[in-house]
Amino acid sequence: MPKSPLNRSRFRRGCRRSQIGPCPLSGLAAISILALTSGGALAEERGQQDGTPERPAYDQLLQKLERMEARIQSLESELHRKSAAETRHALKTLPSARRAKPAEPPPAVANAATPAAPPAGSFEPPPSAPPANGAPGPHFAEAPGYLGAKYTAALEAPPPPGKDLFGVAPSPVPGLRIGAYGEFYFGAQQNPAANGQWQTGFDAARLVLTPSYQFNDNIVFNAEIEFEHGGIAFDADDKLAGAVGIEQAWVDFRIAPYFNIRAPGVDLIPIDWINLYHEPTNYYSVRRPEIDQGLIPATWFAPAASIWGQLAEGLNYQFQVSQALEDFGGDFFLRTDANTVPPFPVGYPPGIDGIEALSLARAPIGDFRQLSNYLGYAFRLSYAPFFIPGFDGGSSIYFTPSTTPRGAFSDAGFLLGRSSLTILETDFRYHVPDTGLEFRGEVVGALIGNPANLRANNDTDPFNNVGKSLWGASGEVAYHVPLTPLFGPILGSNWEAVPFYRYTYQNFQTGGFAGSDLNFPTGIGRMQFHDVGVAVYPTPELVLKFNYTKALNSAPLGAMSDSVLGGLGFFF
Repeated sequence: MPKSPLNRSRFRRGCRRSQIGPCPLSGLAAISILALTSGGALAEERGQQDGTPERPAYDQLLQKLERMEARIQSLESELHRKSAAETRHALKTLPSARRAKPAEPPPAVANAATPAAPPAGSFEPPPSAPPANGAPGPHFAEAPGYLGAKYTAALEAPPPPGKDLFGVAPSPVPGLRIGAYGEFYFGAQQNPAANGQWQTGFDAARLVLTPSYQFNDNIVFNAEIEFEHGGIAFDADDKLAGAVGIEQAWVDFRIAPYFNIRAPGVDLIPIDWINLYHEPTNYYSVRRPEIDQGLIPATWFAPAASIWGQLAEGLNYQFQVSQALEDFGGDFFLRTDANTVPPFPVGYPPGIDGIEALSLARAPIGDFRQLSNYLGYAFRLSYAPFFIPGFDGGSSIYFTPSTTPRGAFSDAGFLLGRSSLTILETDFRYHVPDTGLEFRGEVVGALIGNPANLRANNDTDPFNNVGKSLWGASGEVAYHVPLTPLFGPILGSNWEAVPFYRYTYQNFQTGGFAGSDLNFPTGIGRMQFHDVGVAVYPTPELVLKFNYTKALNSAPLGAMSDSVLGGLGFFF
């Protein structure tokens, strides 16, 4: 009996190569093929015995078998593609560092819909969307880890629409994901250096890439690479004045709900909610709140390591050790090869003063160019009590024994000694349940241990002096208005408008000044801000903003820095 040309061994190898377990069609297919082949062979044998030609029927049988084999291979390929898609989805839905952009570590993508908090005692992955469009929700540290079983559960979930890498293509490496956030400003503002003249302009404020990689169930890498103000300039005709920097780069080792380790890297200081969740979809004004532009030097990041976890349901902590702030506000290249301030009598600007507060005091993160051997210590508690639905907040403390850089001196040539810094901060967000009403607030105080050793009090400038403390407070009210009935049918998605008003008071020139300078503060460091505007969210990942800022201070001519700005922000 001649052998059938059908290659059954190739069919069996095809099932094994599919890598989806036993071929679900193999049993039925094998029985069918054997029956048809046997039948064909018997028919051929009978034809040879009685002399009746059976070749056409045999050829038809072979054609049917070949079509059946092709169909089986097509079904195998389809099953294989489905299995691969489910595996990619499982890797994508595993908890990733993104994004959060850090915090109660790490920051996550903003979303208008507040995800439900995990049940008490659970060890759940972070929500795919954090507090958002103002709606408070569980932070990452309030759901700090996950179990290996989550991977199995993810494999059983149907794949969602969309892709893994940049949202437009499958990730070339399982576990790798790249997101981004950014914002652009445009409009008009007063320039106090031009006697309050109104000037129009545009600022490509920032574009940040956020790669993350999941090594395994318990080890995650996260980073943020930021391009500010259009990039970085090398020549005068570049028309650029931007910067490129690493804002975050760290690896988390997730051990248990109550104890996890963040290895040494570049990390955000866990003080102030906006410093941790600084993506533009998380605040309503075009620019970041005023408290985060000086009193908290956001985005405040430093070389750091930390531990973090959950103390109880709705109560989480982070303790961090980092490079200390520096009382040095000069250009990076003013640092000497000895890693000191420039030698006397070359002057240098302060990092802490009564006008800019702490905004210039951040230490660099590269090439051992930090100017101090001192460390900073930060501790933050975040809380979302179950008995106050819609509320979440946090309280932080930061301390360093000295902000004085190596070689610090007064303009008279006297060396400056140590000066400690303590920052106390509390913030909250409250979205009234079953309404669109939302409240936010924050209080910050920076206490100077020995202001007589601050450069601002010894630089022969009598107007920028600093006292024993700097402090500020803000309160904000917003209302969430659904716009889907208006825009949804035309542009799709769930549109939402958030009109808001925020009041801020700051005082950087309190009493307790000491130093060699004369003391003639002009009142420029005592400021008030009224911000009113609206943020419109076409989707939770995209926001259009407009706001007016009225700035007041105690200087003789006033602040002369009002602004009318529009903006666009995104985070995906």
